[in-house]
Amino acid sequence: MDTQNPSAPTRAQSRTAGKNHPHTEPGGGGLIHDNTRHTTRFTVIGNHLAQHPELSGLAIGLAVYIQSLPKGARVDIKTLAARFPEGRTRISAALRELETHGYLRRERQRTPAGRIVTRTISCNQPGRRRTQDHPVPTPARKKRTPAPRKPLPAVPQPAYPAPTLLHTATDLLADLRRHDPRLLLSACDTAHLAPGVAAWLERDVTPIAVRHALTTDLPPGPLCRPAALLAHRLTTQLPPPPPFRAPAPPPDVVRHPLRTCDGCDRAFRSPAPGRCRDCRSHVLEAA
Repeated sequence: MDTQNPSAPTRAQSRTAGKNHPHTEPGGGGLIHDNTRHTTRFTVIGNHLAQHPELSGLAIGLAVYIQSLPKGARVDIKTLAARFPEGRTRISAALRELETHGYLRRERQRTPAGRIVTRTISCNQPGRRRTQDHPVPTPARKKRTPAPRKPLPAVPQPAYPAPTLLHTATDLLADLRRHDPRLLLSACDTAHLAPGVAAWLERDVTPIAVRHALTTDLPPGPLCRPAALLAHRLTTQLPPPPPFRAPAPPPDVVRHPLRTCDGCDRAFRSPAPGRCRDCRSHVLEAA
């Protein structure tokens, strides 16, 4: 009830000629407002109450006083009679006027302790009930379903996905968080990126070089989706295959000419004439 209204005008706006108040004098006399803008401790009162054609002055004054009180203040007849010089009879009649025109309501409620108490409800605009028992229904908010996450970009695939190569690539990805805590990857993201790292290792790139390419010049601040950034780098910065190197030819095999054994006349290959291996072994045994 004690509501600040910063948009209220600093001075009362003058009426147009066609909407002059009936109590104003046409000759220019009558009421003149000397207003000062309130910034604290003020109450907004509608003209429908302040200029009510059927309420008495005492009823209007009591309504203004009640609307300026904080929540929980006592507004029974005894308390109001102690506050104002009017007696209980006049105050009781004024309160009945306010009830008749909808500015006051009295409701009986049961407390958690089981007692029956009377609650006095002050309405600054009659006809608009806003109580705990009759709340104004609010439109239900539609639940926003989260948009499905886009799949990670594709990564290069190795020509020969050997298990040892994929294991080395997985260990390299799991170790990235030690170099930058923002590169903490899930098991699913690691399984998606491991073939791309294996494709780099397959092209004679060392694990240190791969780690340097993935962790250097990262954008500042938190990373929204680090796996997508790593997938982009693995694809766009993929090095070319190593140059082709022909395998070295096997060494030439020296073929010795055929010789005739001096002991058994059997042919065998040897750089010089003599005996074959069997004949040499028999000679050694005999010796």
